[in-house]
Amino acid sequence: MNEWARTWGLRLLALGIAIGIWFNVSVEDRLVSSEKVVEAAIVYNRPNGFVMINPVQTVNVRVRGSKKAIRQLSPYMVNVSVDLGQRQMGLATISLTSENVLLPDGLEVVSIEPNTIRADLEREVSVRLPVVAKLTGRPVAGATVGKPEVLPNQIFVIGPEPILSRIEALSTRPISLDGHSSTFEEPDVAVVLPDPLIQIIPPPSTVTVTVPIEPPPERPAPQKPRKEKGKQT
Repeated sequence: MNEWARTWGLRLLALGIAIGIWFNVSVEDRLVSSEKVVEAAIVYNRPNGFVMINPVQTVNVRVRGSKKAIRQLSPYMVNVSVDLGQRQMGLATISLTSENVLLPDGLEVVSIEPNTIRADLEREVSVRLPVVAKLTGRPVAGATVGKPEVLPNQIFVIGPEPILSRIEALSTRPISLDGHSSTFEEPDVAVVLPDPLIQIIPPPSTVTVTVPIEPPPERPAPQKPRKEKGKQT
């Protein structure tokens, strides 16, 4: 009986220690606070017909909460919302506060770095721009290259007004002339957009290019020298 009682006593003691450790950890997870820095994405709420130029994509947000809440926190659970509905066009400096941060309940914002960002809001317009073919390389020796024909020779694009106002024409991807001696056609040639904020409407963004080439002139066959007849005596 003494051996049995001593064995169960040790088991109960171990169980009590385990319960105590679990209770302490549980209380610490719920009561002891911790902090974490999260790279949070910025979501811009912009009015229709306007576009952001070179927007700041992320900021670092330091949050505080219980150890359990911080341990379960993932970066995608924290976002920064910026409302541009009442902003005028052009460049503006926006201050970020805890009211801009969207995060789970039980957490609070300690700081935002940087706490000010620059936002450039511009009007979005659509225009028709000509398309020119970009040629590279050289045809065979003696061939003459004419003016390429592009179909369609104009396309509609949409983008920020300040950027589109500086663009006079769009270019195709490079078309090689190497090895060509006569007129050839290049279908499905991609149009190169000079800025990622510019889009072609409607897609697809390809054209057909016909490059006229005059072949080199034929060389006349060399004539055999005429033999002079000898004089008779």
